[in-house]
Amino acid sequence: MKKISVSLSGHQTSISLEPEFIAELKHIAKKNDTSIASIISSIDERRAPNTNLSSAIRVWILNHIRDNK
Repeated sequence: MKKISVSLSGHQTSISLEPEFIAELKHIAKKNDTSIASIISSIDERRAPNTNLSSAIRVWILNHIRDNK
């Protein structure tokens, strides 16, 4: 697991993800000319109230890959 830090709603947040998910998140951000923080912020705003942010990010990445085959 690796930790990345992002600012969400003005607060620094650390997120633990496997290196493979971080690499894919960076790839998606670069491909879409956006930042990792922007993607994570969007995921955070849309996730269900009791859903862990790291889990929501993993599911979002999986769905992104499936939708863009």
